[in-house]
Amino acid sequence: MNQDKEKEPQTINKPLRNWRFRFIKNIIMPFSFIIVILFAWEAYGVVFGENRLLPPPSRIINAFVETRELLFFHAKYTLIEAAMGFLLAFLVSVFLALLIDHFKLLKQAIYPLLVISQTVPIVAIAPLFIVLFGFGILPKVIVVALMCFFPIVISMVEGLQAADKDMVDLLRVMDASNWQIFRLVRFPAALVSIFSGIKIAAAYSVMGAVIGEWVGARYGLGLFMILVQKSFRTDQMLAAIAVITAASLLLFGAMELLQRLLMPWYYSKGDGEDIFVDQKRERKVVNEEEG
Repeated sequence: MNQDKEKEPQTINKPLRNWRFRFIKNIIMPFSFIIVILFAWEAYGVVFGENRLLPPPSRIINAFVETRELLFFHAKYTLIEAAMGFLLAFLVSVFLALLIDHFKLLKQAIYPLLVISQTVPIVAIAPLFIVLFGFGILPKVIVVALMCFFPIVISMVEGLQAADKDMVDLLRVMDASNWQIFRLVRFPAALVSIFSGIKIAAAYSVMGAVIGEWVGARYGLGLFMILVQKSFRTDQMLAAIAVITAASLLLFGAMELLQRLLMPWYYSKGDGEDIFVDQKRERKVVNEEEG
C-alpha cells in the first residue's frame, strides 16, 4: 500500500513534468537563443558603428514599420502563389505516390526521374516558364509546385511501404479488400511520414514563390527585394526576408496544427517522442521480467 501511495503522485505529476519540459525545450530555449543573437547583433552596431551592408535589428524594425503597407501588399501575392503551388504539388504528389505504390514497376521507372528533377536548379529553368506562360501567376505556381512535390511524394511512398506487414497479412487472412487494408492499416501508418514531407514542402513554398518572382513578376516580395536591392536599402531587404521567414514559419505551424487535429492518437501522451520512449521502456521492462 505504501508503495502504491508513493507511485501515485509521480503518475499524476508526470504529464505536468512532460509539459514543462516540452515548453522549455520547444519554446523557451529557441527564443532565448534568438534573443541572444539579436542582442549581440545590436550591441555590435552600437559599439563599432552601424554597417550599411549589415544594419542592426533596430534599423531593420524601423524599415519594416516604414514599408509595412508595401510589404503586406506584396506578401499577399506571394502567399497566394505559395498556397496554389503547394496545393498543386500535394495533388500531383498523392497521385504519383499512389501510382508508384500500386504498380511496383513504376517505382523503378519514376523514382530516378524524381531524383533527377531535384538536381536541376529551379533558378535555371524558371525563366523558361516566364517565356512560355508570361508574367502572370502561373509560372510562380509551377515553380512552387516543382520545389514542393518531391518531399511529399517520397515521404508518402516510403510511409505506405513501411506499414506493419503482420497487420497487412492479418487483414488478408480475414479476407479484407485492398481498399480496406489501405484505409485501416497502410494509410494511418503512413500519416506521420506524409506529414513530415508536407511540413517540409510548406516551408519551401514561400521561397519557391519568391524565386519565381525574382525571374519576372509584377507583384510579390521577390520583386520588392529586387527593387530595394537596386536602391542599396539593405535594411528594407532584411525586413522583407523577415516577412518571408515569418510566412514560412506560419505555413509550417499550420501544417503542424493540422497534423495534431488529424492525428490526436499520435499526441495522446503529449508528444510523439514520448510515445516511442514509453514503448521502449515497456519493452525493456518486459525483457527484464522475462530474463
